[in-house]
Amino acid sequence: MMIDRINLRDYKIGDLKFYFEFQRDRTANYTAAFTLKNPDSWTEFRDHWDRILNDDEIIVKSITFNEKVIGNILSFVLDNEREVSYWIDKNYWGRGVATNALKTFLLEYKLRPLYARTAFDNIGSIRVLEKCGFVKIGEGKYFANARNKEIVEDIFLLK
Repeated sequence: MMIDRINLRDYKIGDLKFYFEFQRDRTANYTAAFTLKNPDSWTEFRDHWDRILNDDEIIVKSITFNEKVIGNILSFVLDNEREVSYWIDKNYWGRGVATNALKTFLLEYKLRPLYARTAFDNIGSIRVLEKCGFVKIGEGKYFANARNKEIVEDIFLLK
């Protein structure tokens, strides 16, 4: 795959069906860890995204490859700190998509400081953050719906 064909575009209402399918994948859900309680519930998913889409402080971009939606990236404020998060279709993992998309996002949005969080064992996401200049600054223990237990979440910062 040519990662230079990865683009970020504004979210469109039809993108939600892709986002929903991505999060329903059991492996992806487990890897992300901090997910909705029921990844198969369209109602829970839609309520979650309605809150996101109705918050003017949240930036939502769809990640596309050859015009096909393959993920999303968003930035939001949590506890007065700006964070970034992303979700990639599992079929595109390990191909540089997340790194390329995050680098593109960071060039377009000069939001600093910028925080990111990931499950301690999500090696792929940790590598993406480090490749984009994020540095681990701490960790916390939080309940992960996808694993039904508390796990360590690594906290990263981009200055």
